[in-house]
Amino acid sequence: MPALSALDATGTWGAGEVAIAVLDRSGVIDRRGPAQAERPLASVTKLFTTLAVLVGLEEGIVDLDDPVGPPGATLGHLLAHASGCAPDDPGRVVAPPGKRRVYSNAGIELAASHLEGRSGLAFADYLHDGVLEPLGAGRMRLSGSPAHGGRASLEDLVALAAELLAPRLLAVETLALATRVAFAGLAGIVPGFGRFDPCDWGLGFELAAHKAPHWTGTLRSPASFGHFGQSGSFCLVEPERAIACVALCEVPFGPWAATAWPALFDALLAELDT
Repeated sequence: MPALSALDATGTWGAGEVAIAVLDRSGVIDRRGPAQAERPLASVTKLFTTLAVLVGLEEGIVDLDDPVGPPGATLGHLLAHASGCAPDDPGRVVAPPGKRRVYSNAGIELAASHLEGRSGLAFADYLHDGVLEPLGAGRMRLSGSPAHGGRASLEDLVALAAELLAPRLLAVETLALATRVAFAGLAGIVPGFGRFDPCDWGLGFELAAHKAPHWTGTLRSPASFGHFGQSGSFCLVEPERAIACVALCEVPFGPWAATAWPALFDALLAELDT
C-alpha cells in the first residue's frame, strides 16, 4: 500500500518529532518518525498493565471478583474505573463502587499491587516476563506507577497494537471481555474531553462508544477502543476495520491534540475506506 497521506498532517501539529504507525493484522502499513526512540507513555502505560492483569486472570492468579480497594469494590471495578477510588489517593473514596466512572490512577495501581501480591513477583517483573518479553516489546520500561510510569518506543506500541488486533498472548475471549462495557450506564469524565453519560469503559480500555466530541474523531466505529496519555501518546484500535494507530509525541497533550487527533483519525479512516 502506498504511503498514507493522512499522516502528513503530523508535521503541522506542533508536537515536536512525532513517531506514528498505522497497522493491520498483517503488519505495519505506514509509519513516520523514529521507531526506537523511547518516550514517556503516561496513561498508555495502563494498557500494558491491563494486559498483565489479564494474563494473571487467565493463569488463575487473580479473579475479577477479588475484593480490592474501597469496601465493596473488586478487581473488575478497579480496572473499569468504577471502584469510586479517588483519582490519585487510594485511601479516599469519592463514590460507591459501581455508581460512577471515576478515572483513577490510584485504582490501577491497586490492581497492579493485587497482582503483585497474588503472584509473589514484583509487578514490573511480572509485566516483563508475562507481557513485554512475549510481545517483543523489549524497550518498554516501567519506572514508578503502573498507571502512568512507562517509557516505550514506537516499536513497543506497534507490538501492543498487534496483540490487540490479533491476540496471541491472550485468549480471544479474554480480550473481548476486556473491550466491552464493564458496569454499563455509568457517567464520568474523560480527562481533557469532559463529561459523558454514559462514559463507557472496558477493563482498562477506554471505549469510544458514542462519545462526542472525542479524541477518536467521528468516523470510527463505536467498538473502537484504546487510551491516550498526557505525554502526547495514544493507542487506538478500530476492530471493525481491523486497523490500529499508535503514536508518541514530544509535546504533552493539550488543545493541539484535542483538535489534531480527531482530524487525523477521520482523515485516516476516510483514506483507508476508499
